Amino acid sequence: MQTWLGILIGSVWVFHGLYSKILDGIPRHKLIVSRILGDDIGGPATIAIGTMEILLGLWAFSGYQRRACAAVQTLAIVSMNSLEIYLANDLLISAIGMLALNAAFISVIWYWALAKRSMEPACLHATACGEKSGQ
Repeated sequence: MQTWLGILIGSVWVFHGLYSKILDGIPRHKLIVSRILGDDIGGPATIAIGTMEILLGLWAFSGYQRRACAAVQTLAIVSMNSLEIYLANDLLISAIGMLALNAAFISVIWYWALAKRSMEPACLHATACGEKSGQ
């Protein structure tokens, strides 16, 4: 379960970092960054933020130090949401919706971070774990 949650969490970060910010697939992201940091550095800052989001996604994929990873993700989400609501509220589709989605996302992140890892290796096929097929 932790592996799948790590893939899900990492995919959200990679999607928003790469598609939404670096590839400008959701131009509103750059508008928000430009509003907060200034038009002169909005473009490069959006790319830098996107790069950091991709790195967060790769960290989640790795499963390394899940609690530290969750703490950094939580800090990033809370910081970004606070700045967006305070300084760029008119550019948001729905501040309440964003908060609700991110609260759910943070809950999944912390479930992933705090759940105990199985001592058994994951078996994708019964024969790989020494079981005979048909039993």
